[in-house]
Amino acid sequence: MGYSFTNWVINRYGHWLLKNDPPSRSYLCDFPQICQEILPGDVLLIEGRNRVSRIIQNITRSPWTHAALYIGHLAGIEDTQARETVKQSCTATLDTPLIIESEVGEGTIISPLTKYQDDHIRILRPQGLTTVEIQKVITYAISRLGKQYDTRHIFDLARFLFPWGLFPRKWRSSLFQHNAQQPTEDICSSMIADAFYSIGFPILPLVKTDKSNHIELIQRNPRLFTPSDFDYSPYFNVIKYPIFKLGTGIALQDLPWKRNSENNDIEVTNDPTH
Repeated sequence: MGYSFTNWVINRYGHWLLKNDPPSRSYLCDFPQICQEILPGDVLLIEGRNRVSRIIQNITRSPWTHAALYIGHLAGIEDTQARETVKQSCTATLDTPLIIESEVGEGTIISPLTKYQDDHIRILRPQGLTTVEIQKVITYAISRLGKQYDTRHIFDLARFLFPWGLFPRKWRSSLFQHNAQQPTEDICSSMIADAFYSIGFPILPLVKTDKSNHIELIQRNPRLFTPSDFDYSPYFNVIKYPIFKLGTGIALQDLPWKRNSENNDIEVTNDPTH
């Protein structure tokens, strides 16, 4: 179960593992509204539609399988060197909304926000950050462009979360090896966690009291983060943009429910995916 084996799996079965199923839950959010109201520094959680995503869902017990950082438009990136790096890394125009993400098979890359227009998205907004601090987070994330995706991490995380006794020692996790604080490879969650850690922003810190009974925070290893951890964090506000926004001119009785033709009752489905 070494590094070469996990890479062999990705290379050999990459197309099969990464092939997306048709969109099924994008109706849960209004993408045009998201494009209008998303802000630089927001974290996007995506409910993936491929087989790798289903592996992550099984491991984390969460629908969120991918995370990306919204960096705004090219013209809005204040750091000159970072802006030039982004310009060289993509073909975006000055007004293209951009995200930075670490993706299986591609590494850490710049993508247009529209890449996920057919997906179920949740926006998480960090609390209390100034424009300067947000720009520092974005600049740090941009500095990770070009790093390869740590394919072994998915297997490591699975082994770490399962009982140790089930696996031979040679199969056990290497999450804390190979200088984990300065990784040479990224995954989507650790890259974003590192970016926020760079300004001392808490995500899910360990809270303890010292000998003087004072509260102190301890950072979690960023390699242990999964997309759902940003959702659980009390330091991010969950921003939802449903297609039908209640309380903004739409009453419950105005919702376009499908009704039974016989008695006009609201029709109910047993399909768990809906």
